[in-house]
Amino acid sequence: MDDGTQPDEKRMRLRYAGTCHVCGNELPAKAEAIYERSSRTVRCVDHAQQTTEAPALEETLQPGTPGGSARREFERRKAAREDRIRTRHPKIGGLILALSDEPQSTTAWDTGAVGEERLGARLNDAASDVRRMLHDRRIPGSRANIDHLAVTPTGVHVIDAKRLKGRPDLRVEGGLLRPRTEKLVVGGRDCTKLVDGVLKQADLVRAVVGEVPVHPVLCFVDADWPLIGGAFSTRGVHVLWPKRLITHLESVGPLDVDVVQRVHRELASAFPAV
Repeated sequence: MDDGTQPDEKRMRLRYAGTCHVCGNELPAKAEAIYERSSRTVRCVDHAQQTTEAPALEETLQPGTPGGSARREFERRKAAREDRIRTRHPKIGGLILALSDEPQSTTAWDTGAVGEERLGARLNDAASDVRRMLHDRRIPGSRANIDHLAVTPTGVHVIDAKRLKGRPDLRVEGGLLRPRTEKLVVGGRDCTKLVDGVLKQADLVRAVVGEVPVHPVLCFVDADWPLIGGAFSTRGVHVLWPKRLITHLESVGPLDVDVVQRVHRELASAFPAV
């Protein structure tokens, strides 16, 4: 019987939770779905009659799911650990799981997913015709992704969401007798590599949008921000918190609604949903 799938596709029950790349709906583990081998994505069985070209076009119009890939990686690692323990200890595997915690390398994905989900919800609430959002976008040729992209009248904001404890601070070293350096410190920890990461993402976005201004942003969710002040910039990267970010995105700029929508489509095509 014809189930509507193409040669590149397989109808199956999902081992792990996923997201339909056509409509954006969450697909729980064990749900029936269509797996597309070439793109390594899944879609609802309701979309089985669509051709392989149609989902790709529709995908460019979807904002994506905030924290989706981080959430799926957490669930994958959690399930893999459970499978290993139950296989090695068939009689007491359940007890071992109940009495032990997930390793930090696994819980870090959950922590990151929560930060992206919370910030993504705030960004979606602020969306409008002149403020267009994209979430969890794949960087072609890489396993990395961009957490959030916001296209507004002031340009494209490349937003990296981080959920770290402690107070973000800018530490300046050097001066007259030695080169001046800037370090991003969070809770006493040197996190300057986060600045390097979002700057690389901003360069990739600039290659797509040309002359449109690009603003790299590090947004710390749940950090220990002071009551007065707190936000700062380092090497052109804005470092701030969610509420301050929304105010930042609401600034008036030179780009009109047509340009915002065009750039939004270009970015959605260049950086597909994960």
